[in-house]
This record gives sequence, C-alpha cells and structure tokens, in this order.
Amino acid sequence: MCSINVLLVDDEGDFLRTLGKRLSKRGNTVELAASGEEALNKLETFEADVVLLDVKMPGMDGLTLLSLIKQRWPLIEAIMLTGHASVEVAIRGMELGAFDYMMKPVKFERLYYKLEDAFRRKMHQEERIMAMVKNG
Repeated sequence: MCSINVLLVDDEGDFLRTLGKRLSKRGNTVELAASGEEALNKLETFEADVVLLDVKMPGMDGLTLLSLIKQRWPLIEAIMLTGHASVEVAIRGMELGAFDYMMKPVKFERLYYKLEDAFRRKMHQEERIMAMVKNG
C-alpha cells in the first residue's frame, strides 16, 4: 500500500498525537489539527487523501467540517470518529459523504483497515475521473 496523506482532526491532544505517531510509523504522511478551523487551514496546503475527524469538538463540530471539506475538496474521504453513539449523527455524516463512522475507542488495526479502504476508494475515483477526461 502507498503512503496515505492523513489529516487527523480531534480536540483531544493525547489521542491526536498518539494516533498521529502510530500512523506515521506505518509510513503515512500525517498532519494534525485540534479544531475544524485549523483543519480547513491545513487543507489549503496539505493534499489529504483521508481525513479522520472527531464529531464533537468545541467551535466547529465534525459534521460542519465534513460538509465544508466535501464542498471544497469532494474527493477527500472522511472517517468520522466519536465517543458518543448517535444514530442520527451517523446517518447525517453518511449523507454528507463520510466514508464511515466509528466509535471511540477504536482498535488501531480496525481503524487502519478502514483508512486503507477509504484511500483505495479515493484512488479509484481519481482513476475514473482521469479515464473520463482522457476518453473525452
């Protein structure tokens, strides 16, 4: 598997740093953001393949952030993470274009497999677009 450009967005600093280190050790390029606003700023210069984002954050919540990401960068895949189960939030996230919705605490291997799946979907979408452009 290729290196995945991952943007982690979570207001829990320890979780953010720990997950970032584990993903980096797997050979991925990782950027960290502690808020929705910071995430949008990072995306201006960082070409993320997948965004892992917390649903509940102070200020801009994860659903609002997801909506803004999908409007501006529709090919970026997003995996929603939450410590607070809510069917309504999960459904809304999927409607907004989230790749998946996972409950914290999540086992790292399970999260990593989801991350790889999301990356494969993004690559497939980009290949389809390139083929359409090439074939006129």
